[in-house]
Amino acid sequence: MAEADKTALVRILGRVQGVSFRVWTRDEARRLGLVGWVRNEADGSVAALISGPEAAVTLMLERLHDGPPGAWVSKVVAEFVDAPEHIGDFRITR
Repeated sequence: MAEADKTALVRILGRVQGVSFRVWTRDEARRLGLVGWVRNEADGSVAALISGPEAAVTLMLERLHDGPPGAWVSKVVAEFVDAPEHIGDFRITR
């Protein structure tokens, strides 16, 4: 039986803008075979929707606690949600 897919809506707080966090997140997610999006938020946080096999989503959530060099992550808040239809490849939305 194939592993079930999971989808998480995530907010990453700390020094996460201006340090290539979105590019790093996109590249890590693609390496793990995940789909979804990542974007900067007006409050200085980064938001992401990550979807794929449960093990890959769990690993990505762990990696988000570290982020790329230069980032300082103070908190990662994840909520599991229903996957929207037609997510497509992992992309940076803004």
